[in-house]
Amino acid sequence: METQLNEHNTNFKEAPNRFSYYQGPITNTQPKSEVTLVDVYNLIKGDSFKAATSALREISDIKLAKKYKAGHFDYVTFSGLFSQRCNSRLRIHSGLLTVDFDHVPNKHELRSALLADQYFETELLFTSPSGDGLKWIIPIHPSVELHYKYFDAVLNYVLAAYNQNIDPTGREVSRACFLPHDPEVYINPKYL
Repeated sequence: METQLNEHNTNFKEAPNRFSYYQGPITNTQPKSEVTLVDVYNLIKGDSFKAATSALREISDIKLAKKYKAGHFDYVTFSGLFSQRCNSRLRIHSGLLTVDFDHVPNKHELRSALLADQYFETELLFTSPSGDGLKWIIPIHPSVELHYKYFDAVLNYVLAAYNQNIDPTGREVSRACFLPHDPEVYINPKYL
């Protein structure tokens, strides 16, 4: 596996790094617009989702929190531009993969380790809406055919390198990622 990752070129110039943005609730599967990592960075860093994020983190009941998140957060599909949010409606792959860490006890340590990862360049990294997870956006080859293989390889790599599980539902190219408020959001400096 290490050899495969060593051969992995994370600088894919042909990838557009544009993806679909959706206005909540999650049942809305029609994209509102096309956005970039810089657009999302500014939204997450700004105050757009501050009230919803604070309200969500006050809800202790897991089912109620899930329902609130589904109804009150805008989201993106980092892996591509879609005509509608479903795998078969992908227009173009963005060359990005979302790695979703849920319920991380050592969030700050993991964040530092991911930013220093020797195989994957971090494009965007932020705290999840719940506050106890991380969303790590990394570059991959912009190919639907390879998307699932990359996800499986990254899943195995993260388990071996960081002893962390990632959310397996992130394997889907049309996976939605809710946008929270995080003043500590990281974006690769090459975009600024």
